[in-house]
Amino acid sequence: MPSFIVVLAALAVAGGLGSLVGILVGGRRQPSVAEIAIEGGAVPGALGQPGRAGFRGRDIVPRGYIGMLERRLVLAGRPPAWSIDKILIAKPLIATGGGLLAVLWIGGDPGPIRIVLGSFLVLLCFFTPDLLIYSRGQERQEQIQNALADTLDQMTIAVEAGLGFEAAMAKAATNGKGPLAEEFIRTLQDMSIGQSRKDAYQAFSARTTSADLRRFTRSVIQADTYGIAIADVLRVQAGEMRMRRRQRAEEQAMKVPVKVIFPLVFCILPVLFIVLLTPAVISIAKAFL
Repeated sequence: MPSFIVVLAALAVAGGLGSLVGILVGGRRQPSVAEIAIEGGAVPGALGQPGRAGFRGRDIVPRGYIGMLERRLVLAGRPPAWSIDKILIAKPLIATGGGLLAVLWIGGDPGPIRIVLGSFLVLLCFFTPDLLIYSRGQERQEQIQNALADTLDQMTIAVEAGLGFEAAMAKAATNGKGPLAEEFIRTLQDMSIGQSRKDAYQAFSARTTSADLRRFTRSVIQADTYGIAIADVLRVQAGEMRMRRRQRAEEQAMKVPVKVIFPLVFCILPVLFIVLLTPAVISIAKAFL
């Protein structure tokens, strides 16, 4: 019987984790113009979204949780071949595998500590997809934040050389790499399918949590509305982004001593005291014995 449980647990965990490989190591690609139109509702049921006739996991899940998953997927850049339905399928598979492993571990000794740890293992397995998506989104937003200042410098040079704002954005997206370049391409694709500039920029701002990027998009919208020279806006914004990036680096440097205290007190100093005081303690012990 234990071997049978091990096989079931391994199959469940392998099935769930196999689905999660797309989040961890899957490449990212920019959706095409047709796919953007489908996401906007032009072709319901496409892009892996089953129609109303089919059963979906989201039909039995609260809408608030579905909205949270949708938001996290947007912040994570929508990993390829991933959808909310696949996440909802992977979660119970991994939780089932964790539950079988917990039952196998508890075995014939159902003590309170083992039961608590087994329950924690099941909960951890169930929320593993959520943690991975959240981590992916945080990492992606940090990359956007760090790349913004250099990208704005490139766009400023391109605009001052005579290019328009969209052309400068396309040039920066073509020459650049990473999530910010992908978001620029997505914004240009939104405008190419007929979306207005203001709506495209607002959607661009909504797909990120970077306060600097949102401030930049608001400045661009205001410049487009009131006819302000976009080159001046880019120059000012690029300077502010560089200053904020330097301030964030200084802030992180100031936090280092505080973060070092815990490993220093509980990990390094005890070992150091053991190494230094052990010979003296041994000598004192030999003197009195």
